[in-house]
Amino acid sequence: MPMPQPSPRLQRSRVADQIVEDLRRQILGGELPDATQLPSERELAAHYNVSAPTIRESVRVLTAMGLLNTRNGSRTTVTARADTLLAMSIASVVQFEKMTADDVFGLLSALNAYAAEQAVERASDADIAELRAAAEQAAEDMASVESGSAALLHYFVTLSAISHNPLLAALCRFITQIQIGLAVELSKGSTEEFGRVPRSLRKARMDIVDAIAQRDAAMAVQLIRDYHRKVISRIQSSPGAKKRRETDPGLTTALSSWLGTNVGLAGSRQ
Repeated sequence: MPMPQPSPRLQRSRVADQIVEDLRRQILGGELPDATQLPSERELAAHYNVSAPTIRESVRVLTAMGLLNTRNGSRTTVTARADTLLAMSIASVVQFEKMTADDVFGLLSALNAYAAEQAVERASDADIAELRAAAEQAAEDMASVESGSAALLHYFVTLSAISHNPLLAALCRFITQIQIGLAVELSKGSTEEFGRVPRSLRKARMDIVDAIAQRDAAMAVQLIRDYHRKVISRIQSSPGAKKRRETDPGLTTALSSWLGTNVGLAGSRQ
């Protein structure tokens, strides 16, 4: 793919930074869409009138940002996926600030409450029917940790999606992945232990659907907040969490470890 012309003349001071910014602008602006292969290192160097090491430095920075993917033997490729960028940004803040699980999951409660409020106003009858089907699936599909966690994720992804607010939905989706992922890790793969919390709250999930269907925003928000309080309390009281809290009181290390394993340039685990 031919490269668009560089932005106004690059200055010699920190030219690599300016190349980073120029390519970043083109990627985020859609001029270089996802999966686009960049020209070779030599071609980029000629295009920007700089040395090959300067191009390599710029590519390394953009790769660390999650905007490019470099593999031995193939061209550098644009990886401009919104979910990947958001996941990496949130994970970086959580890890850098050493946030506790309670902090992260408290934020999810607020986000899902707002999603429910927006769904009351914006969701169509078909949207609500889809959420009801997801709630029914989550009530039934606890035969294994894998199927149960996927069904729960689908329910909450659907809830945030019917808010028709893409940024809100993306935030909810990723933080829900964190919460479910950590719950799976604390259960040590035990279907019985993992399913204990979601099974006890199957009616609560359906009540949320009913409140949205009745267009009762206040009730939907209250039910969401109650649901998350119970989830956090019951996760905290699980044997796995109690044991981890002996050495990791805020589950900060457990949270950081999960993010380090599951979030990277390939995106968050679905």
